[in-house]
Parts: sequence; C-alpha cells; structure tokens
Amino acid sequence: MDLGSRLTVVVGSGGVGKTTLAAALGLRSAAAGFDTLVMTFDPSRRLKDALGIGDAEGNQEVVVAGTEGRLHASLLDARATFDGLVARYAEDDEARRRIANNPYYHHLAGHLGGILEYMAVERLFEVASSGRYARIILDTPPTTQAIDFLEAPTRIVDFLDSGALKIALAPWFDPNGELRATSRLGFVGRGLERFLDRVVGMQLLRDMSEFFRAFGPLFDGFRGRASETETLLASAETRFVLVTGAGEDRIPDTLFFARKLDEAGYQLGSVVVNRVHPDVGSGVAESEMSEGQRLFQWLGDRHRRGLATLRGLLKPELPLLAMPLAGDELTDLESLDGLGRELEQRWLAALRHPTS
Repeated sequence: MDLGSRLTVVVGSGGVGKTTLAAALGLRSAAAGFDTLVMTFDPSRRLKDALGIGDAEGNQEVVVAGTEGRLHASLLDARATFDGLVARYAEDDEARRRIANNPYYHHLAGHLGGILEYMAVERLFEVASSGRYARIILDTPPTTQAIDFLEAPTRIVDFLDSGALKIALAPWFDPNGELRATSRLGFVGRGLERFLDRVVGMQLLRDMSEFFRAFGPLFDGFRGRASETETLLASAETRFVLVTGAGEDRIPDTLFFARKLDEAGYQLGSVVVNRVHPDVGSGVAESEMSEGQRLFQWLGDRHRRGLATLRGLLKPELPLLAMPLAGDELTDLESLDGLGRELEQRWLAALRHPTS
C-alpha cells in the first residue's frame, strides 16, 4: 500500500475485516522503517491479544512486541479522551472540579450519541500533532459511524459558532438555583417552574447550565483543534482505504461511501474487496463436485461478477484490490504480516494494471 501517506484512514461497512487490514497495514509500515501507530475502535479479543493490547486502557499506546520496526497500537477510549481534555485545558483546578463533579458531564462523557466520533477527532489531533509517529493508521467504526466521525469536525465548528451555544451559556439560574425568568413572575413563575420540572426535570436543566458555563472557556480550543483535524483529513498526505465485502449486494454501499469521500474532498487511495471466495471449480466438471464445492463455486462466481461490476463503476485510475478469503482467522503477527504483504503486492499490481 501507499506507505508514503502520513495518515491512512480505513473505512467501510461492519464485518468486512477493516480492523484486521488496518493492523496488517501497520505491520508493513513499521517494517518499512516508519514509526507507526495503529489506532482502532473495537477490535476482536483475539486481535487485541495478537497486537498485545488485550488489557490496555485509557488510550495507552502499547508497543507491539516481535515486529519489524517500531509499531504501537492504541484503543480509542472516549471517556479517557474527554477526561484528558478537561485535565489539560480547563482554566484552573476549580474549573476542573466543577466539570468533573457535574452529573451531566458524566452522562455526556460516557453515553451521549456522537461523543465517540468527536473524541476520535480529538484523539487523532492529539496524536498527529505530537509528532511521535511518522505514520498513523486509523481504523474507523462501520459506515454510518465513520461518516459521523468524518463530519464531526464540521459539526463541532458549526455548533460552536451557532446561536444554540450562546443560549446554552446564558445565566439561566440565579445563585439560589431558581430560573431567573420565572423567579420574577411570582406565583405564575413558580407554577411554570413546577411544570418544567415535571416535563424535563429542573435538576437536569441546572446540571446542563452549569456544565456549559464551566466548559465555556474550553470551547475556543475545541474549535481550533476541530478545524486543524478537518484540514488534516483533507490533506494530500492523507489517504483513505475503503474496505468492502464481495458480491453485488455490497456495491451500493461501496459507491455511496466513495461518493461521500469524494464530495468531502478526501483522497480515496484504494478500494479493497475483502474475503473473495476462490475459484474451486476450475478444470472440474460440475457433476464431479461435492455439494460444498458447488456452493463455494457459486459464491466465487457471484463475487467475481460483483468485482467486474464494481470495476466498471469506479474511476478507472482507482486501484481495486480483491483479497481472497483466508482459510483461518488471522490472530497472530505472522499471519497479519502475511496479509499485509499480499495487500502490498496486489496494490502494486493494481497500479500497473488499474482496469484489470
């Protein structure tokens, strides 16, 4: 693969082997002499063990032992990333305490939709700006979440520049914890406050107001880091690898994601069709095949039709790599390295013959 890219982002649907391919790319990058970090969201337990990060927590960058070159691996921990932001960028100890003790923060940091994607943006910025690694391989979650991740920097900037944030930062409550707007209305105001308490929960509103006011001084930093990460993702030094499954049913999703990347101005370096069934019936009469062989031959024919159709729909110059179905699950460094070598060879062959 193109190991000259400072950042390689592996994207695609779920269950197509993105994380395994990202790990294989990391091994080849390290073997080529680049200090490399593989960042991933949720690898299988066996892959964690193969990379030596089975018990790693909190965004630790773990040395992958027994590899050529210098390779580290890290699991994205959204809560640890959020806590780290507060520890680094809060104005003082009092501001850190106010945020850390806020109930809404505990909900937001661990559970709110979109936080995983935003924390991935923050974590990517942190690692890329540190200069510790010459190459970063970023594994992403499945298609929908990956699109959320790619769009997160823009959404962050839009939110921070919106009127909604100004409203959230307004002093809604007085020192006694009562809504300023209703406290001036006497009996009517108290009735309105009781109504809001039943519908929304006044304590939740207080927690949210306190959170946004305590977090306010950090927002400018969020805007700057989000903008820089957006620039990095669209940089000429960044390449995206789109991984998909074999078969014609996968084509719409693959084309959708390729179009999304193109519209966003990102550089799609290659499309990898993973786990393509082999041609087991070559030179064998169908009457001589077992039932299992006939099934595999049918799957192989289906996958080859899908590859041919996809090749005709993609840009002719875009490398399309067909990776064969592995006989066993890749759960050790030796098999991962073998996958990486084959991926490199097929990429070079696709560059020489892009439309074959």
